[in-house]
Amino acid sequence: MSTTYTSQEVVRILKVSDAQFRGCLRAAVFPAPTKGRPQRFTFQDLLLLQTAKRLCDAKIPIARVRRILGSLKRQLPEDAALSRLKIYADGRRVVVWDGQARWQPDSGQFLINFEPTLPDPPSVRVLKPPVKRPVHAASRTADQWIVAAIELQADSPEEARRAYQEALRLEPGLVEAHLNLGLLYHRDGQFPDAERCYRKAIEYAPEEVLGHFNLAVVLTDAGDRRGAIDAYERVVTLAPSFAEAHCHLAALYEAEGQKAQAIQHYAAAKRLLRGKRPQKRLGIRRGASPPHTSA
Repeated sequence: MSTTYTSQEVVRILKVSDAQFRGCLRAAVFPAPTKGRPQRFTFQDLLLLQTAKRLCDAKIPIARVRRILGSLKRQLPEDAALSRLKIYADGRRVVVWDGQARWQPDSGQFLINFEPTLPDPPSVRVLKPPVKRPVHAASRTADQWIVAAIELQADSPEEARRAYQEALRLEPGLVEAHLNLGLLYHRDGQFPDAERCYRKAIEYAPEEVLGHFNLAVVLTDAGDRRGAIDAYERVVTLAPSFAEAHCHLAALYEAEGQKAQAIQHYAAAKRLLRGKRPQKRLGIRRGASPPHTSA
């Protein structure tokens, strides 16, 4: 039987007040709680409410959040999990990242960045059901350390890093922990540490596309264009339809003065995105399972 959560447990996990919780319910199109009929929420419900909270925190109006989440549900295959996606507010627009492309769920428009300066790399989402009872640190499993790290990422990145390191001490081959730890270092400007984590993820999972993609981003940020080009070339070898990787490759080749290669990859990116619809592009990533993200 699948684990479910009470309203009180969801409030604690999301760290919201009762009023904020009711707002999340409205935004995620859940019925309002009623006396005498306690609500139970599945893990997928929890992910949906967490996404709604993050968008509301970004000052996206509740009515628009409802439309966005409704559109996203229609675009996803039936077996797709929100834990596989990274959903975030980028200024006034809401963007979804599925590991291969970014798009706006309310309009269905794909996004492509032709600038050499890249945004923060997306992280693998490994959100798992939260531990429902206190667990002494000494007895935590690697999975429980990952859950703790995810819950700490937003408010205490340093503690999150230590939690990921504990998970890796117990299970050195946890690719998702290497990737998310790398992302924390990356966002803090610690490029050598981030690169080390991404390369470790690749060592354990050589065909993990996101490992090569994040490595390419950190090498770009560190000023190593040739290294970034090699990493992006590996991405498009493993995932030829990864339009964003073609786009970034083109920008790097252009910066290197290699116009023929730049034109080739710009053309590939445009060809891949022309006339595509999100519902045809979406799919579940295989290999190391998560996002994101920062659902």
